[in-house]
Amino acid sequence: MKVDADTGEEVPNEDIVKGYALDKDTFVEVSKEELDEVALESTRTIEIDEFVDRNEIDPRYLIRPYYLRPDGKVGHDAFAVIRETIREMNKVAIGRVVLTNREHIIALEPLEKGLMGTLLRYPYEVRSEEEYFDEIQDVKVTKDMLDLARHIVNQKSGRFEPDKFEDHYETALVELINQKRAGKPITPKDRPAAGNVVDLMEALRRSVGKEAAPAPAKAAKPAKKPRKAAPGQKEMLMSIEGKKAKEAPAKKTAAKPQRKTA
Repeated sequence: MKVDADTGEEVPNEDIVKGYALDKDTFVEVSKEELDEVALESTRTIEIDEFVDRNEIDPRYLIRPYYLRPDGKVGHDAFAVIRETIREMNKVAIGRVVLTNREHIIALEPLEKGLMGTLLRYPYEVRSEEEYFDEIQDVKVTKDMLDLARHIVNQKSGRFEPDKFEDHYETALVELINQKRAGKPITPKDRPAAGNVVDLMEALRRSVGKEAAPAPAKAAKPAKKPRKAAPGQKEMLMSIEGKKAKEAPAKKTAAKPQRKTA
């Protein structure tokens, strides 16, 4: 159902027109007949214009991938030549294809026995990051923050396995449909309360604390006699948080020191 943005009333289909927005309040109306005049005829061929290195394609230009396969015996020969050439030279073929009456840019690269074609955006479809990033404050990242963050990254490092990811929305939607089919009452679920993390360092420490398992208690050992410093050697002191220094025995006796449990 289509409604009027101002009145909220439903608008009948015969009153719906297509237009091009010049600015927020200015539109140019375009009829179906005029659109048909500029529409391109869809074809089953891809015209290749050039070959580029894969790392030259900005990820922001990528839209969606397609699997491509040849059509006919002649198509198989040309297909195999292009596939193996760009595979050997580590190149991507940039071409043009007409889909849904519109010409698209497409990037072709080898994938197993076939090709993967990824539709690309035109430059006017990619917004500049400056209009979004200008207000980001310059923050001095301390070594402590980096050390904690690196620890978390190391703890959670793994391999990219898409099967591990679950579409929670799809799962909830299927559950909702099954409940409605079974005639069960639908009750809204409690949503977690949103909160702002004020102290980033404290949040990182808590995350590290959840990842690190508590170390088992060990029996205390008598303090070792400090080694004699070499001539000219300076003493280096390092404070270790969370550990209590043990006092050395007053003097060494023949009897074995009593062992205490932590």
